[in-house]
Amino acid sequence: MTDSSNRSFIRPAKVILLVLLALLVYGVALVVWLPAGWVWARASSHVQLPSGVSVQQVSGTLWNGAARLDVQRKPVRVDWQLAWPDVIELRQPVALSLETVSSRVDGNLRLGWPGSLVADLFGRLHVPEFADVIRQSGGALLEGDVIIDRLRVTITDRSLDSAAGLARWPGGNVSWPMGDRRQSAVFPPMQATLTDSTSGLLLRISEQGKAEPVAEAGLTFNGMMDIRVYKRMVDMAGQSWSGAAQPGDVIFQVQQPILPGGRF
Repeated sequence: MTDSSNRSFIRPAKVILLVLLALLVYGVALVVWLPAGWVWARASSHVQLPSGVSVQQVSGTLWNGAARLDVQRKPVRVDWQLAWPDVIELRQPVALSLETVSSRVDGNLRLGWPGSLVADLFGRLHVPEFADVIRQSGGALLEGDVIIDRLRVTITDRSLDSAAGLARWPGGNVSWPMGDRRQSAVFPPMQATLTDSTSGLLLRISEQGKAEPVAEAGLTFNGMMDIRVYKRMVDMAGQSWSGAAQPGDVIFQVQQPILPGGRF
């Protein structure tokens, strides 16, 4: 009877099951405890980072780690934490945070197979922290923080599928270049909404609580940007405007490629 019991316990099916269970435990432990720095040292030569971005240090584990980046000569800390994968939908959830000296963005990513990404983000950007970049591009400089209430981005096969979000600014002083000097004015609280359009994305800037835009920027999937500024922006800035233009009239419009010859 004893020999019969031993023979039934070590049946091939049980051996295979035990081996698979051991491999599963080993695989989970490998992901949980594998040093992130070791992984990056071996993967970095195969990863093409955007221009102006470099990885200075990687710490922690692949499951729960951090990295220090240099983005346009500004330090950025990135923290991530993996959750248990969704084996039914073939997705890997990741909690992510990006932090600079005065700004922070948090979010959740869902990495899908094959080649898809859904990102839900929120946070705040301290605009004066990026003053040098804004001045170099000839943009307007705001005081204070821009609050990102929500931003969802969907990417498939390295191409942007859709994006939608809402950001707001509590108001204050705004300065912009005018010839060889800068002008400024005090603006009321503003908001920006990002939505999908028939040909790409539409960013609409308006006064909080009002539907009429003061400016719009359309971005097509083939890399063209169309910027429109309305007369109500001039009125809001307290600037004079010759002619009989109405607040809803477009007084400035420019269209130019930002990604020549390619889909973003």
